[in-house]
Amino acid sequence: MLVSIGAVIVSLAVILAGAELFTNSIEWLGRRMRLAEGAVGSILAAVGTALPETLIPIIAIVFEQGEHADSIGIGAILGAPLMLSTLAMFVTGFAILICSMRGHRPREVVADYAVVGRDLRSFVLVFSLAVAAAFLPARPYKHAAAAMLVVIYAIYVRRTFQGASAPEEGHDIAPLHLRRSSIIPRYRYVLCQLFVALAAIIGGAHLFVHHLSEIAHATGVSALVLSVIITPIATELPEKFNSVLWVRRGKDTLALGNISGAMVFQSSIPPAVGLICTDWALTDRAIAAAVAAIAASGLALGEMMWRKRISAWSLLLGIVFYAAYLAYVFSTPGVQ
Repeated sequence: MLVSIGAVIVSLAVILAGAELFTNSIEWLGRRMRLAEGAVGSILAAVGTALPETLIPIIAIVFEQGEHADSIGIGAILGAPLMLSTLAMFVTGFAILICSMRGHRPREVVADYAVVGRDLRSFVLVFSLAVAAAFLPARPYKHAAAAMLVVIYAIYVRRTFQGASAPEEGHDIAPLHLRRSSIIPRYRYVLCQLFVALAAIIGGAHLFVHHLSEIAHATGVSALVLSVIITPIATELPEKFNSVLWVRRGKDTLALGNISGAMVFQSSIPPAVGLICTDWALTDRAIAAAVAAIAASGLALGEMMWRKRISAWSLLLGIVFYAAYLAYVFSTPGVQ
C-alpha cells in the first residue's frame, strides 16, 4: 500500500504542475483573444483550473474497471463543488482579511457582482437539478437531464461572454512558462503549452484513480468517502492558490470568478458524464455533500441579494458547512 500512497502523491504533483501550465496558458489565451476579466475568471481560468478534478471522475468512470471506479468518479464529481463552495471560499475570505490587516488591500470585496451573482445563481440551479436527477426512475430520463445540464452551461457561457465588459489592458499575467523571454508570446507557444499541460493532467489523473482504488480496497474505507474528501482538497489547489494571489492584488472579480465559475462548470459537465455513464444512484453521504455545497453558496448569494455585496465574513462561513459535512460522515455508521 505504501507504493500506492507514493504513486498518489506523485500523480497529484503531476496534476498540479499540469494545472499551473494550463492556467498560465489560458490566461495568455484570454489576453490574446482580448477577453474581459469576468470572462477570463469565470470561463477560461475556471475551466482550466477545474481540469484536474474534472478528468479524475471522467477517467474513473469511463476508462477504469472495478468495483470502486464508479464510487471514486461520483465522489469526485460531488466533492469538487463541495470544496469550492466551502473550503475555497473560506480560503479566499481569510486571504482578504489577512491582506487587509497587512495594508495590502481594503477589507471590502470589490467585485463585478453581475458576474459573481450570475455564477452563484447558475450553480444553485444546475447542481440542484443534477442531484434531483438521481431520483428519476429510468436511464432515458437521466440522459435527458444530462443533456439539459450541458445546454444550461452553454447558455451560461454565452451570457457570460455577452455580459463581459471591455478587457483591462493592465491585467498582470506571469510570463508564459514555455516562452518566458517573450513579452507577448505567439499563439503557437500558448497552444503548445496548453497541450503539454493537458497531457500531464490526463496522465496524472489516470495514475491517481488507479492507485486510489487500490488504497480503498486495501484499507476498506469507502472509495466514495476517500474521493469526496481527499481528491478535491488536492485538486482544488489551483483555484485556491490563484484566488489568493488575485485577492492580494485587489482583483476580486478574478478571485471570486475563478471559484464561482468553476462551481458552475463542476456542477454541470461532470454530473452530465455521471448521469450518462453510471446509474447515478446517490448515497446519503453523496447527497449530504451536495446539500452542504448548495447551502454554503445560498448563504453568499442571499447576502448579495440582501446587501448588494459579499463580505469576507460570509466567505469564511463556508468552513462551517464543510465541518458539518465531515461531522455527519464520520458520525454515521458505515464509513468503511
